[in-house]
Amino acid sequence: MKISVKVEYACRVLAEMARLQGTGELAQIEHLAKTETVPANFLAQILSELRNGGLITSKRGIQGGYALARPADQISLYDIMKVIDGELLELSGNHAGRSGGRLKEVWTDLRATLDEKARGYTLDTFIVKDTAEMYHI
Repeated sequence: MKISVKVEYACRVLAEMARLQGTGELAQIEHLAKTETVPANFLAQILSELRNGGLITSKRGIQGGYALARPADQISLYDIMKVIDGELLELSGNHAGRSGGRLKEVWTDLRATLDEKARGYTLDTFIVKDTAEMYHI
């Protein structure tokens, strides 16, 4: 399993949207790109996928922008990863041979554990409340 840069960026911009939630302010691409250091062109693709996946809403126009489609504590890491990359752990489908069946059981068990753990982390756990919480390397 490898976490894609697309999932990483999606988590970061969604955390920023979660921080803005409840303020009445919509997040603009420029703000999200600058705040979370995400290339704006790539961000537009990610936001489109998040919108199509039902995690965010968008409003067009001069006062437009993006917002979470539901509260931050109701959007899990699992939801984000599933929308962006699909299954957290994809099985090959090739379970032939003497050990194939048993190995499939192990992979299936591992996938269930990953899915459960990812569902336990919600977007509100990613939110940086103020700049004092920001980490710099």
